Amino acid sequence: MSRLFFVFLVISLVSCQKEIPKSPPNVILILTDDQGYGDLGLHGNDQIETPHLDKLGQESVRLDRFYVSPLCAPTRASLLTGRYHLRTGTVSVSNGLETMAAEEYTLAELFKDNGYATAIFGKWHNGQHYPHHPLAQGFDEFVGFLGGHWTNYFDTQLEKDQRLQIVPGYLPDVLTDAALDFMQRKKDQPFFLYLPYNTPHSPHQVPDEFFDPYKQAGLSDELAAVYGMVSNIDTNVGRILQKLEELDLDENTLVIFLTDNGPNGQRYNASMKGVKGSVNEGGVRVPSFWRWKGTLAPGLLSLPSAHIDVLPTLVDLLQLDFQPKKPLDGISLAAALQGEEQLPQRAIFSQVAFPQRPLTPFPGAIRRDSLLLVYGEQEVELFDLKNDPRQQKNLASTEARLAEQLKKEYETWWQDVSGSIDLDRPIPVSDLSPEVFLPGYEAQFTSGISFFEGHGWAQDWLTGWTSQEDSISWDLDVRDANTYEVRISYTANENQVPASFSLFHGEEQLRFTLQESFRGEIIPSINRIPRKEAPEQTWNKTTVGKISLKRGRDPLILKVDSVASGGVGDIYSLELSPVK
Repeated sequence: MSRLFFVFLVISLVSCQKEIPKSPPNVILILTDDQGYGDLGLHGNDQIETPHLDKLGQESVRLDRFYVSPLCAPTRASLLTGRYHLRTGTVSVSNGLETMAAEEYTLAELFKDNGYATAIFGKWHNGQHYPHHPLAQGFDEFVGFLGGHWTNYFDTQLEKDQRLQIVPGYLPDVLTDAALDFMQRKKDQPFFLYLPYNTPHSPHQVPDEFFDPYKQAGLSDELAAVYGMVSNIDTNVGRILQKLEELDLDENTLVIFLTDNGPNGQRYNASMKGVKGSVNEGGVRVPSFWRWKGTLAPGLLSLPSAHIDVLPTLVDLLQLDFQPKKPLDGISLAAALQGEEQLPQRAIFSQVAFPQRPLTPFPGAIRRDSLLLVYGEQEVELFDLKNDPRQQKNLASTEARLAEQLKKEYETWWQDVSGSIDLDRPIPVSDLSPEVFLPGYEAQFTSGISFFEGHGWAQDWLTGWTSQEDSISWDLDVRDANTYEVRISYTANENQVPASFSLFHGEEQLRFTLQESFRGEIIPSINRIPRKEAPEQTWNKTTVGKISLKRGRDPLILKVDSVASGGVGDIYSLELSPVK
C-alpha cells in the first residue's frame, strides 16, 4: 500500500466518522412530590443538605420564576400536555377528578412517536383505569402507583409488569433502581425517562440514616423526616447523574428537575407567602433546573415560566416532529434557555380545586410580569412582586383600575378553560386492561358504611357495614362487553362470617358467600409522626365467580343478603378480569 493511498484512506475514514449523525439527546424529567422552593441548600436553606441537587442547579439553566399548580395531579397533567390542567379534564386530586382525558397527547406519546423508548417510575396520579393508565398514554414501562399517594414506603406493593407485587426496599430507592436499569438497557437508543418521586409527600417515612442527622441537629420529628426524605432524593439524583457519566451519556442527556407544588407544611420557603394548596407564591413557585452539558450554558433566568411550557420547549429544543392535536397554552422557552432572546410578556394563571362540586373559579390567580392578582371568594388582592416579594402590601384599592383589569382577564380565562369540564366520572371498563381495579375509595355507599380513615384518599377502605339496607356501588362505563371474573379483597372476624352477597349490573346478578374469616394485619412502617393516610394492611383476596357486563353506563352494586352477628367486615376492593 503506498503512503499516499494510506493517508487518503485515513482522511476518508475520519471524514466518514464525522458524518455519523449524533444520537438524539435523551431526556430525564425528575419531579418530586411536595418539595418546596425552599427545600434546597441552593435556595438559601442552611438546615438542609442537598449537595447533588445544588450542583445540578449550578450546572443548569435555572428558571427562578417557574410556576406549577397548587396541587399534585393538576401539575402533572399540565406538565405532560403543555395545557392548563382544567382543559385536560384534571380538576383536583381524588374521587376521579385527578383523571386526565385519554385523548390528551402526552410527552410520552410525543417522544414515542419520535422513536424514543419511554418509561415512568413513580407516582402517576392522572387516572387509575385504562385508557387513562400510563401504559395507555405513551409509556412503554411503568413501575409505581397510580393514585395520589402511597401509604407505605418500605417493602411495599407496587405495580410492576402490569401486576401488583411486593418490591423490597425504600420506595424512592426502588424507583431509582428501576431508572438505572432502564438507562443501562436503553443506553444505545434515545430514551425519555419520567421519574416522579413520591417524596417528601406524607406519610413521613424515611430511613434512619437520613432522619437521624436532622433529628440530632435539633429539628422536630416532622421537619427531620421531610428534610431526610429530601436528602434521600438528593442521594438518588446523584446516582442518576453518576450513571449518566458511567454510560458516557451526560453530554447527550437533558436533565430537568422540578417539583409539583409548594411545601406540604410550614417551613423555610424563601419568605414566600403560602404552601401547598395555595395560589400565592409559596404554593406554586418551585425549582426548575435544565442541564444539558455543552449545549445549555448554566445561569439564572428570572423570566416568568410555567409547567405548561415544558412540552413546547422540548419540541423546539430537541427539534421533535410534532403536530398538536389540541391548542397548547404553553410557549417555547428554547431560545431563552439558549440565551438568544427573552420571552414576550404574557399572563400565567393558577387555580386550585379540592375534591368539590360544584367547581368554582376561586381561589385563583393571574401573574403578569411582576404583578400578582389573587382571586378569592370574598375579595381580590393585588401585589407587586418586584417590590413586595413577601406579598405584604395589597394594592387592590389604590390600584383599583389595574386590579379590575386583571380580574376580568382571569374571569375570561376561567370561562375558557372550565367550559367543557364534566365532573361526572364513571370508571371505564375496557379489554385494554388486564384487570379492572375497583377500590373502596372510588365507590359510592349508603350512610351506614364509612371510610376507615375518613377522607377516602388512596388506599382507604370501607368499614362499619352492619345492615342489609346498606350497599356499595361503583359507577361503570362498560366499553367492552364481556364476562369478567370477580375477586374481592376483604377482612372478616370469626363472628362476621358466613356472609352472603349479591352483585348486580343491570339485569345480571352474581351471588356468593364469604365463608372464611381473615383478620387483616397492619403492615409495620416507620412513621416519624402520626400518619394522616390509611395504613397498609393485609387482605384476603378470593375469587367469587363470574358476571357478564353489558356495554353502557350502569352501576355495579354490591348488597349483602345475610349479615352475621358481628356485621359484614371490611371491604378493600373488587377486581374484574376479562375472561378471554
